[in-house]
Order: sequence, then C-alpha cells, then structure tokens
Amino acid sequence: MPELPEVETTINELRKKVLNRTFIDLWIGEKSLIKKPKPKTFRKEISGKRIKNIKRRGKLILFELSGEKILVIHQKLTGHLLVGKWRKKNNSWVPIGRNSLQDPANRFIRLVFQLDKGLMMAFSDLRKFASAELWERKLLEESGRLENIGPDPLEKSLTLNEFQKIFKKRKGRVKHALMNQKIISGVGNIYSDEILFEAGIYPLRLVQSLGEKDLKKIYLTTKKILKKSIKAGGESISDYRRPDGSRGEFDKFRKIYRREGKKCFSCNGLISRKKIGSRSTYFCPNCQK
Repeated sequence: MPELPEVETTINELRKKVLNRTFIDLWIGEKSLIKKPKPKTFRKEISGKRIKNIKRRGKLILFELSGEKILVIHQKLTGHLLVGKWRKKNNSWVPIGRNSLQDPANRFIRLVFQLDKGLMMAFSDLRKFASAELWERKLLEESGRLENIGPDPLEKSLTLNEFQKIFKKRKGRVKHALMNQKIISGVGNIYSDEILFEAGIYPLRLVQSLGEKDLKKIYLTTKKILKKSIKAGGESISDYRRPDGSRGEFDKFRKIYRREGKKCFSCNGLISRKKIGSRSTYFCPNCQK
C-alpha cells in the first residue's frame, strides 16, 4: 500500500506535471472507484476545472480545483496515479512511446483524466480498492471526512513533546499504534517495521511499557526513515510506481521488511516474522527489545 513517502513522492511529481492544467474529460473504466458523486455527475462536474494546488493529508491526495472543488484520491492497496499519453487499443490503454509507463504494474488503468494540451493522468489499480471523490470545498470541510486523520509525522507542529503525549495516552502494541491513522497519519506496514528496527524497539511491545527515551527514538527514527524514503522516491517492492511509471528506490535502503530468514544488517542474526491478523511483522530478535 502506498504510505506517506509514496504519496508525498506522487504529489511532488504531480505538481511538476499537472499543476495549472485543466480537466477536459474523463474516461471511466471502473465505476466502483468513483465514490462521490455518481460517475456521470463526477465526469460532468470535473470537466473544465483547473488544478490550482495538490496537497497531502495522511495517505490522501487532495487536488484543489477551480470552482471551489476538491478532488480526493485514496490510492489504497495497489493504486497509483500516472501522467503521460496513452492510446486505446483493443479495449486497453497503451502508453505512447518507450518509457517507464510500459512497466506491467502500470497496465491496470481504471480511470483516464484528459487534461489540456493532450496530456493525460491515469489511475492504475490492480485490486480496484482505490477511490476518487469530488467535493465542494465547504461541504468537505463540514463533513468531518478529514477530521479523523492524525497529525502528520513530518509536520513541525508535531514536536517530540506532543508525540510523547499522544503515545502515553495509548494502549496496545507499539506497531499497531504507529499504524493507527487516527494517532499518527501516513505510516503503514512497511515503514512501521523499518522505523521500529532502526529504533531497536520490538514491534509487539506494549505502548505503556515505553519510556521517554524509547519514544524519542521512535519519534526521531520516524522522521529519518520517512524523509529517506521520500528522497528515494518511495518503495516499489509491490505495486507502487511514480507518476512517470518508474519504480521508487527505497528498496536499496530497506533493512527489515520482507527479509525473513536473511541476516540482520546489524548483528548477523536471522530476521524473524510473525503474522498478526492479516499482517506480517518483520523484526530482529537480537536487536529489537
């Protein structure tokens, strides 16, 4: 699933490619992705709207449009936005030219936004869990849709003191707390494992057992890991691709996630995995306490 670094990478690159562009039309190949309003109305209302700004809220992408409209995109498990040019061939969209858009991970195109000057923005999603919503700005602000999203770990307003206060109020496993979008936004399965490994914290430790030094390690490591991944363009171990269709390069720095049975980079011991619910957790039994 695209997490904070992948969403931030997407936004940074979309700003360079589609800011101030205007939506001309929309091809809808999978109606279920459009959650609000109905697909026919969505297509009609987005046509002619100019992209004034693109922001991130947790894992959500917010396109601020002319006419006081907000396009809300959630990439969910396997969704990613692509920018380029395609042509229709036998009911499929084929990229024009030789480029990274031809990566097989980019072939599951469900929506194609036609922009001015012939540019396109496509929404590829293998599992069809992603969503697109078009809101009136005022109604979105009043809806509470964004209110349950926790503070952003990269915002300056989330100080160490605030971070410690938030976690001291929590119970349960530290990994689950890190992944709870109502507590801290943007961190998912990949980065929670990487953060806790770097901090030397066992992922299934109870939050209430963490001291101030432990929480400081997690706080600082969270910022460090997320910033490193953004600089690398995110992680493409699964389906995520950048807007130009290329892979993110955080895989070069990944130390723990999906490395079960391999040697730990710190102690040479073997990395373990535990499955909790439907999620696998990777950790080093020697380095994480």
